[in-house]
Amino acid sequence: AIFPLHEHTYPHLAELLRFVSSPRSNALGMNRCRLLLTRNKAVTVLPRGATLRAPARPASTQPVPIETVLKGNVLMVMFNNPKKLNAWTDPVLRGLLASMTEAKERVDVKGVVVTGKGSYYSAGVDLSNTIQPMLPSKLIRSIRDHNQLLFDTFICFPKPIVAAVNGPVIGAALTSTLLMDSVIASETATFSLPFAKLGVPPEGCSSITLAERMGSEQAQRMLGLEHWIPTAAEAHAAGLIDEVVSSTASDELESPLMIRAHQLVEARIAGGGGRRFDAAEAARLRQVNALESADLANAFVSDKFLGAMYDFNVKRKKSRLAHFFWAARASLPIWQPKAIEPAYPE
Repeated sequence: AIFPLHEHTYPHLAELLRFVSSPRSNALGMNRCRLLLTRNKAVTVLPRGATLRAPARPASTQPVPIETVLKGNVLMVMFNNPKKLNAWTDPVLRGLLASMTEAKERVDVKGVVVTGKGSYYSAGVDLSNTIQPMLPSKLIRSIRDHNQLLFDTFICFPKPIVAAVNGPVIGAALTSTLLMDSVIASETATFSLPFAKLGVPPEGCSSITLAERMGSEQAQRMLGLEHWIPTAAEAHAAGLIDEVVSSTASDELESPLMIRAHQLVEARIAGGGGRRFDAAEAARLRQVNALESADLANAFVSDKFLGAMYDFNVKRKKSRLAHFFWAARASLPIWQPKAIEPAYPE
């Protein structure tokens, strides 16, 4: 397909950002373009007659984003994109939700272990891959609803579930583990919540779960600008995780970490198969998740977030991206959508 760029609209900033940062932008004279922002859309204007040809899509060679293995009556759910540090791309998130639904519905599955393949548990959400082009007002609703669905899936999951953190874990991948029944980690794991650096609020109920597990002072060290990244030993000492286990083994499924995770699930199954929190606690967490999801969505179209992205790209010496975020921030009053309200569960 060929799109005339003097008319083509990029209704979402992430899509425009990907184009501006691509080599094609220079080839098409992007330095002579103007960015026009309105309340409902962003329009890129190129010299008249310039066109952007969509590249041909090569045959996919990507691995299955989520790998599952049934071991006894426990389903092992594994993030399977180690080349990208198991980042939560759109295919990974879709696969994760599908696997959780499958595990909930299958009668031969009594519990779940979640882990990552390779050296990382997960580098967290890949925003450039998960957010699709749309009007800003629809964007924030989409972010709110998808974020809320993701964490509600863990909160409402009816069977025992354990996180086996085999390496570094970042952002939403970390906060989701705190909604499971146990969190164990290898010695190589580290725990990072870069929300303050990104100019966004906590999510995944971490505004309460972190402090409840490790105390307000330690929680603030992780959530605030200090951005403390504890090791597995430090996280265990602080109460963030339950155990530190060796993960050395040629077969990941037979590592001491995975064997211990399987044992923990089996123990909960033997004890009746329930979760560590009751219906009242699940309802409380869902209320918190609804509020945080709305706050997060609104933050992505805020002065604070755009300013943080500008500073981040200046430090990385990514001048084109820095200029983009500067322009988006400067014109924010023109295109910023009305704040969205939480969608509290009934």
